[in-house]
Amino acid sequence: MTIQNVIEMRKVEKIYNQGLQSEIKVLKDIDLKIKEGEIVAIMGPSGSGKTTLLDIMGCLMKPTSGEVLIDGREIEKMNDDELAHIRGSKLGFIFQQYNLINTFTALENVEFAIRINGKSKDEARRRAVKLLKLVGLEYRLNNKPGQLSGGEQQRVAVARALANNPKVILGDELTGNLDTKTGEMIINLIKDLNKRKGYTIVIVTHDHYIGKQAERIIKLKDGEIIK
Repeated sequence: MTIQNVIEMRKVEKIYNQGLQSEIKVLKDIDLKIKEGEIVAIMGPSGSGKTTLLDIMGCLMKPTSGEVLIDGREIEKMNDDELAHIRGSKLGFIFQQYNLINTFTALENVEFAIRINGKSKDEARRRAVKLLKLVGLEYRLNNKPGQLSGGEQQRVAVARALANNPKVILGDELTGNLDTKTGEMIINLIKDLNKRKGYTIVIVTHDHYIGKQAERIIKLKDGEIIK
């Protein structure tokens, strides 16, 4: 069985214009392939282009030049609705700041992510309960974010990222607000989901411990892949 590339980048560059005559080239000549079922860490110093690279993978922005394929489809040829569909159906996002809705319970936060993709209330409720059980939060369904620890909030964010059964989970410094022990618990959860469910995981991190948990590390410096 051939393992498919779920993300592929060919000669990708990203340039930000800073006024009429000033440009900043954030990504330069990026070539990479992410295979289905891989755990990949993107590492490098601040300002190396890690988050920009992840944003392009997540269809949150388009490159200035080059080709990006998500599950075999070129994102440069997609309109906004098509990009939104890819984000909603193929990709799950986990952020450093959790980005939960504070007035919603854990269950409602996950349920909302399912409902906005057109599922019925009953179907969304069943899947949200299932996902929160999967991340070990069956006893916190009706708690709001303010009643949860940082690690528990990030577990809700993981469950929300899985809401629509994506192929790829993208994490941006997902343990950055957690203490070391709690961060390790979240990474172990991510690795377990990869092993049991086959999710492809791509994580931007400064943490060398997290990098060592990945099957492959992509190192960036000044917008280029150096290793």
